[in-house]
Amino acid sequence: MSEAKRYTPRGRSVRDASVDAGGRGDPFRPALEVIQGGRSEQPLRAGRRVEQAPRASRRTEQSARTEQAARGGGRTGQAPRTEPGTRGGRRTAPAERPDGEEAPRQRRTAPARKAQPLRKAPRRAPVRKKQSRVTVPRLKRRPGLPKLAEPRRRLRLATVLALVMFAAIGVRLVQLQLTDASAYAAEGLKDRLVRVVLPASRGSILDRNGKIMVHSVETRYVAVDPMAVKDPEALADKLFTILDKYGVPRSDLVRKMTPHKASDGRTNVRFEYLVHQIEPADGDRIAALHVGALKVDRDERREIPGYDLASNIIGYTSKPDLNGQMGIEKQYDSVLRGVDGLHVYEHGEGELDKPLPYYSYEELKPARPGSSVELTIDQDLQFSVQSALAERMGPLGADFATAIVLDAHTMEVMAMASYPSFASADPGSTDPNLLKDQCTATVFDPGSIHKVIVMGAALQEGVINPSTTVTVNSKVKKGGTTYTDHPPQKDGTQMTIPGILALSSNVGTIAVADQLGKDKLYEYQRKFGLGQRTGVGLPNESPGQLLPPNEWTGSSPGSIPIGNGVATTALQMAAVYGTIANDGLYVQPTLVKKIIAPDGTVTKPPAQQTRRVLDPQVAQELRVMLEGVTTLDDATGKQAAITGYRIAGKTGTSKLPQNGGYADGDVVSFIGMAPAEAPRYVIAVNAHVPGGAGGSVAAPAFKEMMTLTLSSFGVTPTGTAPPKLTIYP
Repeated sequence: MSEAKRYTPRGRSVRDASVDAGGRGDPFRPALEVIQGGRSEQPLRAGRRVEQAPRASRRTEQSARTEQAARGGGRTGQAPRTEPGTRGGRRTAPAERPDGEEAPRQRRTAPARKAQPLRKAPRRAPVRKKQSRVTVPRLKRRPGLPKLAEPRRRLRLATVLALVMFAAIGVRLVQLQLTDASAYAAEGLKDRLVRVVLPASRGSILDRNGKIMVHSVETRYVAVDPMAVKDPEALADKLFTILDKYGVPRSDLVRKMTPHKASDGRTNVRFEYLVHQIEPADGDRIAALHVGALKVDRDERREIPGYDLASNIIGYTSKPDLNGQMGIEKQYDSVLRGVDGLHVYEHGEGELDKPLPYYSYEELKPARPGSSVELTIDQDLQFSVQSALAERMGPLGADFATAIVLDAHTMEVMAMASYPSFASADPGSTDPNLLKDQCTATVFDPGSIHKVIVMGAALQEGVINPSTTVTVNSKVKKGGTTYTDHPPQKDGTQMTIPGILALSSNVGTIAVADQLGKDKLYEYQRKFGLGQRTGVGLPNESPGQLLPPNEWTGSSPGSIPIGNGVATTALQMAAVYGTIANDGLYVQPTLVKKIIAPDGTVTKPPAQQTRRVLDPQVAQELRVMLEGVTTLDDATGKQAAITGYRIAGKTGTSKLPQNGGYADGDVVSFIGMAPAEAPRYVIAVNAHVPGGAGGSVAAPAFKEMMTLTLSSFGVTPTGTAPPKLTIYP
């Protein structure tokens, strides 16, 4: 039984364990030895010594056995037994007999001891077992194989990246909520805002009496979104029945309403004008079609009641934006245009595509209409002068002609006509070369009307006086050019100053200019306004051309005094005679009387420039001399005489500069004033005709226009007798 007990599952008894411990009676000694690192040897079997197991395995086995003993593996009070072949808890090999036989085992019995109660071992702090470190041999990586991944390193890297990502998201959220919130809110509001331009009505152009010469009328425009049109052909049929009278081809409607690309070839066109400036009633008919792709809105056009009346002054505007292109429309474009208004409001989507009510954003800036420009032109007089010019110059085949009426005291332009005229409402139907004001943009040699400057300067400088006589020969040579009269005088002929003017003697005028000198002549040319723009108020005005004395050639002393080699405009020469009519005071001509704001505020243009050119007495003497042009026998301007009125003026015949030379034909002129003793009006007539003279072409036109002017404004004859003048002393 005791032998079988050794092989029970519980192992040895507590008694056996105590015997193995050396008889000291401590049943927990083997366990303590295991904890303290003690070793036990395995018994030898079959005469061989069993190899010792690894230390950790032996310790584990003995600990298990000790634990079983502590749990009461043997009976209570029974002494532990020692297995045969063991000593002190260790198994020993059995002794061998001399003959090789195994000696019989002898049982050693320990003296009986009184059973002692088991005592609990004192609790001790557990001793941390030092784990043996297992060294795993490092495998050598074969060349060409990828490096083995390191999970811990990848985990660290992923953690860092995740933290960085969440940190960036957090920073961005803070930025969005604190710093960029207002900006994004504004951007969102911007997407919901609609900006509607409220066009400002263009101002009117009025005559001196407030009569409308040009004004704007309300119209409609029609536009389309080609991408929203489902059937361009069918829609074109509906629109064509309304727009046919405006000259809009059906093919153009189809082309514009068919989806197409912009000029860049990439983007789709979403807005295309179909027609501008149609009547509001027709716009309402198109809006009644309720086609979402169409847009009908307010438009504007310029309406000119007089059609081509004063077109050279008024000018015209472009279509459809109404930008001034010529004349007053261009010069005062910023005044006439006004300031567009703006309606900004917040809108919804779909069916709520309309201004949102209550607390939505809305900004309204009303449009400010343009100011009106009141001219110095008298509309009725302008019509009479323009009609008379066209009637006379048309049959003569004139390339161009001008007529200017000035108030002698204020130098306001009462009428200013150009031939041929054009329709300001339809400038596209006229030759572009004729779309200009001939009075201020076309230059020509003044010819004999320039001689009045020579005589006025000579009188002012004391070179001559009203009773001076001049020796006139049949011809005079200056440089390589010979100058004569028509008809020529006999050599040594004595002529009066009124006679030289009445017969328009070239030789006599050159003789007076020689006494005056080229420097003085140039000085008075500048004083009378030649070589500089008048600043009347029209764009594209030419300053003309004036040759300084240091640039004179050998023939200049002969050509310049008689008005050749000098380039002037019709208005410049009219201002010269206006100075004589205004007692020698030069006053800048003007076309604009005042500017009237929408609220009725009146603004006058800058004051006209003035300068003294001649003394009043000299100007009066010169006017008397000029009366001989219309009264003396054989005078060149007798056809300008008006019964009952004293007329002072001068004829002229010259050339039109062209491409470095002169054009065919003649520029004929007559400029005069009435009544001569107290001038009220100055009229200048110029025309480029195939042939003729100032006295036969321009003088009769002057007479007709002056008669109309004097009667229109109630100027009665003064009743004074004309002066007694002679050609020869």
